[in-house]
Amino acid sequence: MKAISVSAPGGPEALAVVETANPTPAPGEVIVELAAAGVNYIDTYQREGLYPMALPFTPGLEGAGTVLEIGEQASGWAVGDRVAWTTQIGSYAQRVAVAADKLVAVPGSVPLETAAAVMLQGVTAHYLATDTYPLGGGDRCLIHAGAGGVGLLLIQIAKRRGAEVFTTVSTQDKAALAAAAGADHVIRYDQRDFADAVTELAGDRPLHVVYDGVGAATFDRGLTVLRRRGTLVLFGQASGPVPPVNLQVLAANGSLFTTRPTMGDYIATPAELTSRTDDLFSWIAAGELDVRVGQTWPLEEAGDAHRALEARLTTGKTLLLA
Repeated sequence: MKAISVSAPGGPEALAVVETANPTPAPGEVIVELAAAGVNYIDTYQREGLYPMALPFTPGLEGAGTVLEIGEQASGWAVGDRVAWTTQIGSYAQRVAVAADKLVAVPGSVPLETAAAVMLQGVTAHYLATDTYPLGGGDRCLIHAGAGGVGLLLIQIAKRRGAEVFTTVSTQDKAALAAAAGADHVIRYDQRDFADAVTELAGDRPLHVVYDGVGAATFDRGLTVLRRRGTLVLFGQASGPVPPVNLQVLAANGSLFTTRPTMGDYIATPAELTSRTDDLFSWIAAGELDVRVGQTWPLEEAGDAHRALEARLTTGKTLLLA
């Protein structure tokens, strides 16, 4: 089979296409024939060594496909089942060995490519809006990078829960996507300071929560638009990691809260993962959640997919197709 391998940290050119033996399932594993693998920023961090990995490794943390083979102690699945997964390294490959307890069933009403597109970003949007800061009617939130994969889904879920949504984007095309997803206020951060824009739109410190997947470029200004005891949720670092924070800054800005959630703590059990994907798949099947697959590449062109992602040339979800 073909797979993508990284033998040394580096740029997109570090993603090499290799021919390798088909995997065999260890106890508790299932072999899946890949339909699509999701491309995410964390893949680029692992590729370049920001998140160190044992080398060589095959990137990719999510995907969807069809069960080919079942290992011992991997109960609950049958050959031919349509499945998806997340937090399983090695997904940039035509066949993937997945821990059985990381799989979820994909209903026939949801295309496998769509399922692959929501396993990391959709689950992230779900836990951010329902648990990290549980949005409710009347809440005001800011979602950075509103035309990205998480952003477009988080806008829609936030609106489902009755929130007023502010979002930031960098182009007019991206502004149109965010508005179509339901954002109430779309701010072009390439044209004006986002914190000033929020203040002009809604007054001094109007927000209950900021969802920040950008990091270094936005964190400090995000604190200035939160109301007393507001929450800044830092869930990514597309612009680089946030430097260490002096907690007195939180006090000076109104006894603020900040948190750095990671997915593993929000899908700590198979039941918790399934409860989130059941919501997502039911909303997709009912036409209540629009999943935008903005661009696809063949598996062999993973390097080009990474280049586009890092150059901010993508919208919605980026997939690799087997």
